[in-house]
Amino acid sequence: MDTKVHVRHILMLEAEAKQISRVSLESIEEFAVKVASFEPYTYEMKKSGEKKCFFLDGNHCRIYSVRPLVCRFYPFQLSRGKGKKYRFSVTAECPGLGKGEPLKREFFENMFCQACEKLG
Repeated sequence: MDTKVHVRHILMLEAEAKQISRVSLESIEEFAVKVASFEPYTYEMKKSGEKKCFFLDGNHCRIYSVRPLVCRFYPFQLSRGKGKKYRFSVTAECPGLGKGEPLKREFFENMFCQACEKLG
């Protein structure tokens, strides 16, 4: 899939939206909309007029230090599996897939620990 035509959905946990609001001094309603059926996520980032992330200025992320897990984990995404289990899947659109060194188990364990902290 070509990234230029793919419409990326930046989903956020409630805790992430609140943290971004505190740091950016913008209300959640200014940069996000409530979503359903995307557990564990509860918000989706709004897009700018150029259909880019609300907080993206050129190639600069204005909330980089508190960016959502979805952004931190790209090209991986967290989704709920059966029961209360979560799993990571990969989006095949990333141009870097198959390049560089294979990721080790520790990389995924670290990502999962970050997700667990955010999920509470």
